Amino acid sequence: MSVAKIRWSVALTLLAVALGGCSHGAKDRAALLEDENFELRSQNQQLRASLNQTEQARNLLDQELRAAQAEKARLELEASRMGPAYANANTGFEGMAGVSTSTNAAGEVVVAVAGDVLFDSGKVDLKSTAKKTLDDIASVLNNRYGGRMIRIAGHTDSDPIRKSKWGTNERLSAERALAVEAYLAQRGVNENRMYAAAFGPAQPKGSKKDSRRVEIVVLNLPAS
Repeated sequence: MSVAKIRWSVALTLLAVALGGCSHGAKDRAALLEDENFELRSQNQQLRASLNQTEQARNLLDQELRAAQAEKARLELEASRMGPAYANANTGFEGMAGVSTSTNAAGEVVVAVAGDVLFDSGKVDLKSTAKKTLDDIASVLNNRYGGRMIRIAGHTDSDPIRKSKWGTNERLSAERALAVEAYLAQRGVNENRMYAAAFGPAQPKGSKKDSRRVEIVVLNLPAS
């Protein structure tokens, strides 16, 4: 065989090998891409399943919220049909002169004592006639609610202070709350489970007269 034919044969062999290598490389890359595509599809399916579970959980929570709101509305309607006596019954403070009782959204007992029952206009010294009412309140606080914290909140109307030495409604409401707290402490209510708060005119009632009050709130907190 001539040298030229030998060279031509070798060249054809090398070309065949090269083409075969390219073919195998392309197949390997195609297989790798297919594996990556399969993995991406699997991850997508997992994400969709997780999203569906989250959506189902949210829908369930929405249903529970709507059910709770409907039950709350039903109970409020039932209470309104049965009248104020139902809403305020059995707190222990019923029948006291100048006192109204209610429960707030947290279920805490709110005992509102009219400001005119407790104090003269612009004053912070308790009326002598107010002490009998506070004696009765102290008795219930000790005998029925002895293990709970108490907030004593002073409230005023929105009229600016002109003649009183206290300067602002906030200061007047604070001094009145402190006066009630001090008297209840004298009547045996542990001072460590009471604290005073001043709201001034920030939480008015339907009238100026009703806005002037001291609220004794039996909190849902254990006494320390």
